[in-house]
Amino acid sequence: MQIKPVFILFIFSAFQVVFGQKKQDFKVVTVAFYNLENLFDTINDPITFDDDRTPEGKDHWTEAIYKDKLKNMAGVIAGIGAEVAQNSPVIVGVAEIENHQVLEDLISQPVLLEDNYGIVHYDSPDRRGIDVALLYQKDIFKVIKSKVYELRLYDAEEPDKRVYTRDQLLVSGLLDGDKVHILVNHWPSRRGGEARSSYKREAAAALNRKIIDSIQSSVPNAKIMTMGDFNDDPTNLSIKNVLDAKGEREQVKSMGFFNPMEAIFKTGTGTLAYRDNWNLFDQIILSAPLLDNDFKTYCFYKAGIYNKAFLSNPTGRYKGYPYRSFANGSYTGGYSDHFPVYVYLIKQVK
Repeated sequence: MQIKPVFILFIFSAFQVVFGQKKQDFKVVTVAFYNLENLFDTINDPITFDDDRTPEGKDHWTEAIYKDKLKNMAGVIAGIGAEVAQNSPVIVGVAEIENHQVLEDLISQPVLLEDNYGIVHYDSPDRRGIDVALLYQKDIFKVIKSKVYELRLYDAEEPDKRVYTRDQLLVSGLLDGDKVHILVNHWPSRRGGEARSSYKREAAAALNRKIIDSIQSSVPNAKIMTMGDFNDDPTNLSIKNVLDAKGEREQVKSMGFFNPMEAIFKTGTGTLAYRDNWNLFDQIILSAPLLDNDFKTYCFYKAGIYNKAFLSNPTGRYKGYPYRSFANGSYTGGYSDHFPVYVYLIKQVK
């Protein structure tokens, strides 16, 4: 889909050094990530700890609540990036989903049905029974292969005790003909304290880096996006040192990574709030080839947080916080405790 003329003029202005006085049309696609805050069905799975999210459970998770949650999540996804791309995101990484069926139910919502989304999902060993997945518009993105990588962790104080967490999902495919690799993450939480739990996220970052190195060893100029709820901010050790993601484009070397969310974080903006402090755990990080300015293939244009007013708590103590779907032991009719994030990729129209 071609972008509207007003956007073309803005791009022309922003990149006039590259394009001189020649106007050029662009295709634009949105790539997004969204933590769906415990998107569970109502069925009790005997293998995982999902008892609370059942009609008889503590949360009284009924079919009516589940359907409302699906409607809300689908409505948010449909709107991410639509102001510019005039379309729902072509690629959406998601976290905190229970199983494949909830994803089928999600993409079957009326607001998403015409987008013809496909699903890449694997069950993970996470104790809570929550997984990551990738949704993609089948008309624009073609999956070549996918694989999950297990993050094997052990308790720091009890070395024989296994810590079960989410796998890291790798999907390789063709985005409108361009080969890209996408990693979807949900790194271990800060339960027990940020400092005490940091080794888990650093291990997750090391695994992510290992996967990336494996791709780049075969294809040094590979276009890679690693996205997710990292449970760390762009300036934390796991992101800055282990993953080695740079906050400024000029610092990115040929096989390095750029984190456009770092500049946003430094303005005091975030995707979730806790005790009146904002964190930006939800990020999309890009390999250097996505920063090219020739735009003959899809390249990075800009990043953002999708934090429309309706996604924020309207009143009360938590006014302005993400309007979560469950609080104080009951369903609120809200959305998620995280805001989604997105990047725009643009490509010249030949």
